[in-house]
Amino acid sequence: PARVVERIVETPRTATLVLDASLDCAPGQFAMLWLPGLDEKPFSISADDPLAFTVCRVGPFSEALHAIAPGGTIWFRGPFGRGFGLATGCRAPLLVGGGYGAAPLAFLARRLFALPTHCRPIRIRAAIGARSAEDLLFERRLAELGCEVRVATEDGSRGRRGLATDEARALLEPDRVGSEARPDRLFACGPGGMLDALAGMARAARIPAELSREAYLRCGVGVCGSCAHGDRLVCLDGPVFEIAP
Repeated sequence: PARVVERIVETPRTATLVLDASLDCAPGQFAMLWLPGLDEKPFSISADDPLAFTVCRVGPFSEALHAIAPGGTIWFRGPFGRGFGLATGCRAPLLVGGGYGAAPLAFLARRLFALPTHCRPIRIRAAIGARSAEDLLFERRLAELGCEVRVATEDGSRGRRGLATDEARALLEPDRVGSEARPDRLFACGPGGMLDALAGMARAARIPAELSREAYLRCGVGVCGSCAHGDRLVCLDGPVFEIAP
């Protein structure tokens, strides 16, 4: 059990719950949150110390989490799964987040900037997308960390009219950006269609990619098989999968 010490409203549908706990974990890993008598669901970890989860209100369980005021209690177990790797030699990573997929990427950016100087990236870019300006998540947080942030909204209310993949393509296509300015590794979290498109871009650009996939997770420990993705399990082999160049 952990007590909620702060509830930060991020967007009209999204809030971050900060707990009086810490967790030894990697960006991209997840934990199972439990409310007795209601349900248990998986959520990406958006900070490790203090432990925090960024929750989008999409159903009864997330509605119940949003209703917990500071002082309330949440039960958690984890961390589970494979997170993002902090690859040495990565000098210009590109982070791409769609919707609330930006949450674990902010955690990743903080870890990348905290690396020792000799192996820290010299340039970190982030492309985030959402339906509208009010749905954008962590734009300011990523910028404050030091990322060069590009924004896309489907309705054009902020940044480019389009998708986060449009911003990623502009940075990865060799005929648009000089080779010295192109990203050398791709990290992403978001809807499956977005990740499939990014996997193709990474292969075309011949750079490695780490993609965090969503799935229906029930147990989190590889027993139930509900999160099968091909011949792999998202809860054990993912949720972050590496794509070789």
